[in-house]
Amino acid sequence: MRGRASRALATAAALVMVEVPARAEPAAETSYGRIDGDLSVTLGVGATFGPRAVRAAADARLRYLSTAGIFATYEGSALLGNSSDPQSVLATGVELRPLFFARWLQGLETGNARVDLTIDSLAFELGAAFVAGPNSGFDARPALQAGLGLTIPFLSAANGPVFGIHGGARWSEATLAGNAADHPRDRAAFLTLTLAWEQVVGTRVVGLGDPAPR
Repeated sequence: MRGRASRALATAAALVMVEVPARAEPAAETSYGRIDGDLSVTLGVGATFGPRAVRAAADARLRYLSTAGIFATYEGSALLGNSSDPQSVLATGVELRPLFFARWLQGLETGNARVDLTIDSLAFELGAAFVAGPNSGFDARPALQAGLGLTIPFLSAANGPVFGIHGGARWSEATLAGNAADHPRDRAAFLTLTLAWEQVVGTRVVGLGDPAPR
């Protein structure tokens, strides 16, 4: 009996010694903090390069699960002490980042957090832009705005400073109706570069009390 008990204890001890190291090494967290909360907030400042002048820019974005959300951007050349056409632009719309969950749920990581975060940040943007000329107020009818966005993180995590790149084009209602584009307010391309901070927060809009998936 003693011999059998000793052999059983030895076997159990061996199994524990085998299992403990395996449990001591947690799997890599490849969402990089993006599922620690349900809402990500991005605030940034920078400059917009248009066809005739540079305008100062302020940008704010809210995204649900770092995938879909809304944005608002203000551009103004007066802030830089110059004049341009358009003088000011207030743009707002929706943003979609389709690559994050498509990659993360299938475990398609590159092994480099900053590369993964950059790839996942590719965004499609669609919205409306209210445009003001040098000597006029904002147009009553907004222009259509469409573009792409990308953010490059400075850190290997979702929270922290990022370099934002947003580019696209705007078309006035008159241009969409087939009229000639007489000035940049009718049709123009733009490129906005920003330094921003991204932060994931837990608002628990849905799934109150549910743990984050791992």
